[in-house]
This record gives sequence, C-alpha cells and structure tokens, in this order.
Amino acid sequence: MTQTALPAAAAGTWQLGSLTVNRLGFGAMRLVPFAGGTSADRERALTVLRRALELGVNHIDTAAFYFTPEFSSNEMINTALSPYADDLVLTTKVGPGRDPSGEFLPFARPDQLRGQVEENLRQLARDHIDVVNLRIGTGLGRGTGSIAEHFGALAELREAGLIRELGISNVGPEHLAEALAIAPVVCVQNQYGLTAVREDDELLRLCGEHGVAFVPWFAVASGQTDETGVEERVATVAKRHDATSAQVRLAWTLAQGDHVLAIPGTGNPDHLAQNVAAAQLRLTADDLAELDGA
Repeated sequence: MTQTALPAAAAGTWQLGSLTVNRLGFGAMRLVPFAGGTSADRERALTVLRRALELGVNHIDTAAFYFTPEFSSNEMINTALSPYADDLVLTTKVGPGRDPSGEFLPFARPDQLRGQVEENLRQLARDHIDVVNLRIGTGLGRGTGSIAEHFGALAELREAGLIRELGISNVGPEHLAEALAIAPVVCVQNQYGLTAVREDDELLRLCGEHGVAFVPWFAVASGQTDETGVEERVATVAKRHDATSAQVRLAWTLAQGDHVLAIPGTGNPDHLAQNVAAAQLRLTADDLAELDGA
C-alpha cells in the first residue's frame, strides 16, 4: 500500500518546519479515561494507536499531563508504537503540570520547562521531541501576558537538540508575533471549530500568512457558543454527503486553509476510522456557506 492510498493522507500534507505530516492527525487526550477505566480500555487504546498508523496518521499530539493513576497517554504511545516509524511526528505541550495525585501545579517557570521536556522524553523513550508547544493559560481560558521568557527557554532547548521544532498553544495574535521574534514557530494550537472560539478566525489567517500551521483542538466538540440552527445545518450537509456530523465538522476545519491541521482524538477504533475518513470528504462552496450560516 502506497502512502497516497492511506486514508489520513487524503487531505494532503503540511510542513511543521523540517517535519512533514498528514493534515489529518490524532490527539491522544481521549485515550485516557479520566472517569476511571479498565484493562480492556487500555488494550483498546493501544489498538487505536496502532490502527491510527495503519490508516496513515503520522502526527500524534500528546502531553505528560494526560494521565490518571492507571493510564498515561505518553506511556501508551511508547508501549504501542515504539520503536517509532521514521515519519512519525510526536507533539507535546509544556507549561501546565500535574503532581502525582493529579492536581494541577502552578504554571511552570522558565527554568522548570527543561524538566517538563525531559519528563516527556523519558515517558516516550525519545532522545528528542519532534514538536513542543508552550501552552499558556489554564483550562479553556486564553492565556495572557508575555511569553518571551518561557519561549526563549524552549528556544535554548531547541538549540541544545532536545527539541526539533517549537509551537505555541492557547494564545492570541500578540503571542505569535512575540514568539516569531525569538525563534521559528511551526504551529499554533488553539481551541477552534465551526462553533468554538471563532474569534480566532483572524489568528488562523495570520498563521497562514506566516506559513505556520494552525492546529485546532476540540474541532469536533460543539464548543461554548450559541449554536441555534447550527446542528441542523451540520446534519443537512452530513446527509448530503452520507457522512457523520463529526466528519462534516472535521472537513469544515480542514477546508479553512491548507495550513490548518486536525487532531481529533478517540479511544474507540470505530470512531477513529470515521474521523480519519473525514480527510477524504470535500465540502463544496455551498456546503461551507451553509455551515457558516450564509
């Protein structure tokens, strides 16, 4: 089977700096059952990871703070996928942290970021991390304030060889400008979707101008905005294409620009296959206008 025959490759590729990824990737957060979980859930999560690669996914987003006492996304990625394929790109986030009990710690100081990067290296059994995002803010709230000192610390780790490429997460346009003045930025990872935080439309456009990937999280989730009529429009377009609502939301996301990636997550193999199949869904101009309420 050639690379072009793999479903995840159907939406094309993008360069994260020196790294080539298929635009349809995978987010590892949902591998961790935060409300509990059994050994069967773990085996299913490992199956999902292996199947993702079989479907052509070569970009996985994770974080050391995705864990419960029984589950860790990084550990499961290591168990399922190591030794890693040469083209597999692993992206993680630093800034937030959790203690062994699961309580979130205060946002890391610049001098603590190396320890967070090294913890990801240890858990993933890597000698470098492909992409490290500096994630600012807490919860779903947008981060504020300067990121220069923190991003500068990560730029030093990149120069030292612990990191190949750098990104930022949960940020505004001012943070992108600040980071670009310090070191190359390959991606911005924010909450964004058809009905989630659409004020980032301008940031998405700015990323495209700078050749920076825009990588939404919660692209499938409905978001926090007023959705009057949106679900009906999504259902109408989904029926037109014999697709699911989730596939339509992912296809809408990918249609926002060649530099826009998608990293939907799931712990269910069937949902994984459906999500990856969205890479092949092409929405028409009329579909997009209808979804946007035009």
